[in-house]
Amino acid sequence: MVVLVTGASGQLGQALKAQANRYDNLTFVFKTSAEADITDRQQLEQVFNEVKPGFCINAAAYTAVDKAESETERAYAINVTGAKNLAEVCLQFNTTLLHISTDFVFDGNKDTPYTEDDATNPQGVYGKTKREGEQEIEKILPQHYIIRTSWLYSEYGNNFMKTMLRLAAECDKLGVVNDQTGTPTNANDLAEALLQIITRGKKAYGIYHYSNEGVATWYEFAGEIFRINNVLIDLQPIPASAYPTPAKRPVYSVMGKSKIKEVFGLSIKGWQESLAAVLKSYNEL
Repeated sequence: MVVLVTGASGQLGQALKAQANRYDNLTFVFKTSAEADITDRQQLEQVFNEVKPGFCINAAAYTAVDKAESETERAYAINVTGAKNLAEVCLQFNTTLLHISTDFVFDGNKDTPYTEDDATNPQGVYGKTKREGEQEIEKILPQHYIIRTSWLYSEYGNNFMKTMLRLAAECDKLGVVNDQTGTPTNANDLAEALLQIITRGKKAYGIYHYSNEGVATWYEFAGEIFRINNVLIDLQPIPASAYPTPAKRPVYSVMGKSKIKEVFGLSIKGWQESLAAVLKSYNEL
């Protein structure tokens, strides 16, 4: 079975690449956004014709949350038109699509974990384009899995964990937002979950939520990064209002994972345990 991965140079793409050799029954083809530009329908068709994938994991997305407020057309082209193109080409080639979405499709006004059935109400351009991308896929392609995730980090690419470690090396005191709550997600764990969905062969298509287990604020996430890595720094909790950003972020975006666990029999690690594993790997690089 051939698995095509788009957006191969991103965090999730690299995490999938690191795990590929553990799945002998799958043949992986990794394409960067230059090699398989999801905004270019013709190029996508050529890639699919050449690869003939049974599955496509779409790890390509516009994820610059704040920049999206001023780069609306680019965010829309990648997250909406790109998703539509992929859905149409997957339909044409009878390919099952695994598409990555986000907790930003919610407004963050709940105080209990979001389920897949909860109403969406994205507050910024990034969240709106990701939700519209989901809707295009739902409309066009029956054989799809849409996986919403949150606060993705890993040894790869740019992310909150690496930013915190860099800032800690540059300063003695740091203020981190303590009134936004969600769940950090290790991209390696997400990659494994996606590959489990493929190998378990259940055609239970639809929307799923996946993050690590547990709940944290950004301040608590930073504190755990520093604690595990023995970093001494004066870490201060600050309100989001003290650190204004172009895009509004959900105050609460914890996602319930009972559906994905029940349907695919997944066991999900707690975020602290998973963070410790990533930091160990990162420190060994």
